[in-house]
Amino acid sequence: MSGDWGIRCEGLGRRFGAAEALRRVDLGVRRGSLVALVGSNGAGKTTLMKILATLLLPSEGRAEILGLDVASASMACRRAIGYAPAEERSFHGRLTVAQNLAFFADLRGVDPAVQRRRAPALLEAMGLDPAGRARFSDLSSGMKQSLSLVRALLHEPPVLLLDEPTRSLSPDLARRVGDLLRHEARSRGRTILLATHNLGEADAVADEVAVLHRGVLRVQGEPRALCAELGLPGASGAEAVFMHATGEAPVAEAP
Repeated sequence: MSGDWGIRCEGLGRRFGAAEALRRVDLGVRRGSLVALVGSNGAGKTTLMKILATLLLPSEGRAEILGLDVASASMACRRAIGYAPAEERSFHGRLTVAQNLAFFADLRGVDPAVQRRRAPALLEAMGLDPAGRARFSDLSSGMKQSLSLVRALLHEPPVLLLDEPTRSLSPDLARRVGDLLRHEARSRGRTILLATHNLGEADAVADEVAVLHRGVLRVQGEPRALCAELGLPGASGAEAVFMHATGEAPVAEAP
């Protein structure tokens, strides 16, 4: 399954008791590309992300990170991943931003010189104080989300798993994050899976979209090509693909 794939799933399923959160998902993200995983709330995006991040085991099928099985080679997979979850609860509230980043970087064995070089630039790019002086507990929800993305990028992982990373950000900062992610994929060769329900964001940043609906991956590909393949005249974007694949109207984004 490995080859050119940075992320690959085949027949991936996950059950919680009798409920099927994912059903036989086949998904591929080529190395150095950015795929937007789109779907409504409850579609299974976070469950899929947690499996790829080795936080949940699949009930069936297989998932790989850079050719490594997430179940049998979980530690090696974790070293290759930068993960920004949708709900972040692992930062330490009483520590400053800089102290939090240093703590998690030390856990990953990141050289202190790399920390000092990368952290201020990433913090500034995310609209945060480059010196990281604020306590985590004093940050807004958007700032906390930005810090989660900084932590995911700090150790320069080859694979990024980002679950709704711009959900609480201002439109301007969300665009800046999108620009950064495009740069990370296209100029630095990172493989990125971005879970979002923002179809405009998917169009703006992604090479491909993958539509997840009620635990089933309905379709994956470049939006314009998918519109042509699906026979959607005059359409070219992720919204048309999403509506065709799910029969649902997209959730409107807050202004």
